[in-house]
Amino acid sequence: MRRLAVRFREEAIADLTEILDHLISEGAGQGTALGFIGRIQEKCETIGGLPEGYPARPDLGPGIRIAGFERSAVIAYRLHDETVEIVNVFYGGRDYEALMRPD
Repeated sequence: MRRLAVRFREEAIADLTEILDHLISEGAGQGTALGFIGRIQEKCETIGGLPEGYPARPDLGPGIRIAGFERSAVIAYRLHDETVEIVNVFYGGRDYEALMRPD
């Protein structure tokens, strides 16, 4: 399979901003917090190289797949029109299953 482009939904960008703010409010230096966010973004980009490499979670929504990150975050994504769409990024034990369950 060829490499797919990665696109972040507005919700995922907002999640990354919230994580950054949270880390800084908890005492992480700005450089450390930005480095962590950068590593999450790099992980998201690597998903484009193996988009079907992570478990499908249809119970969380149509086409949703979940990729763990450094045992501290979870990346929810789906394949969409020849792209990987990063749907949300959950940090620090947030109950992503409850937050993503379709109504």
